[in-house]
This record gives sequence, C-alpha cells and structure tokens, in this order.
Amino acid sequence: MYRKCIKRLLDIVISLCGIIVLSPIFLVLAILVRVKLGSPVLFMQERPGKDEKIFKLYKFRSMTDEKDENGNLLPDEKRLPPFGKKLRSTSLDELPELLNILKGDMSIIGPRPLLVRYLPRYNEFQKHRHDVRPGLTGLAQINGRNAITWERKFEYDVEYVRNLSFALDFRIFMGTVRAVLKREGINSENNATMEEFMG
Repeated sequence: MYRKCIKRLLDIVISLCGIIVLSPIFLVLAILVRVKLGSPVLFMQERPGKDEKIFKLYKFRSMTDEKDENGNLLPDEKRLPPFGKKLRSTSLDELPELLNILKGDMSIIGPRPLLVRYLPRYNEFQKHRHDVRPGLTGLAQINGRNAITWERKFEYDVEYVRNLSFALDFRIFMGTVRAVLKREGINSENNATMEEFMG
C-alpha cells in the first residue's frame, strides 16, 4: 500500500508545498546563478528513472562552460567556482528537482538518478536500483554520499529497494537533514565530483 499509493501521494504534497514555500529562494538563486555563472540558469540532463525510462533532470547550474584551446570542456574541478561549490555543499542546486518529483519522474526518497551512459555497465544486482523511482535523496546519501565507493553506493540502493517502507523513508529524510547541515560527503576523495562509474 505504501509503495504503490501513499508514497506517491506524499511526493506530490511535499513537492508542491516545497515549490510554493521555497519560491522566493528559487527566484533569488536563479538571479544569482544568472549573474555569477551566466545562462542557462537551469542545468538539464537526461537521466534514467524507474524501469530505466529516460527523463530530463532539472538542477540549478553550478559549473561554468569553460573550454580549452581545442574546444573541449575543462575538468569539473576547473569549472566549479566558489559559488558553485557553495550551491553544492548546501544542496541548493538540487531544489529544481522538486519539479521532477511533482511530475512523477522522481520521488523524495530513492536511489539518486545517475547518467544514462551507465546503464549498460550495471550488473544484474545493480540494475535493481531502477525498480523504483529515483530520489532527491537516498540511503547512500546519508551513508557517505560521494565519499563512498560505487560498489557500496549500489549496495545501499538495492537495500533500499528491497526494504522500502515509510519508516525507512522517514529515517532517510531525517538523516538527509543532518547530512546537509553538516555538509558531509559532498565530494569524493580525489575529485570535485564523483568519479565516473566504469562497471
């Protein structure tokens, strides 16, 4: 009952309330991103969702489009200015994902949506992360976020899928509040963002 009906109802109510209450913050952030990083204000990228269905993810832009002399984008750490780092460390760049949740692409709680190019790299165990809607936050995010290995992250994702319940979602929600306030696990050990998953 919770997995099929109540969870989606809670997603709609929470995301809609969040969008309304946080609309002044959305506006301020949009202006700051436009001034400090340029346009577009929103970063949009295709990601796989439930049953590997592709959707367009919305985030506030946090990196520049700086390129080298050959026209190739510079590494993430070179394109992530102090303002972008602050957006990520506070998770404010994730706020537009409330629109994805309202639309039904995502849930408040679930495995984080990763890159489309990772799909053929998953083994049979890892593929189960797509048995549910991806989330704004998840079990991996309260247990290390980008500071843990890919293998451990997928173990948490599948553990969540197999044990999904209101009690687990509530525990993850409260754990996320703590993790955001402490700004834990934003970066991996060696990179500004998580290293590429190669399978």
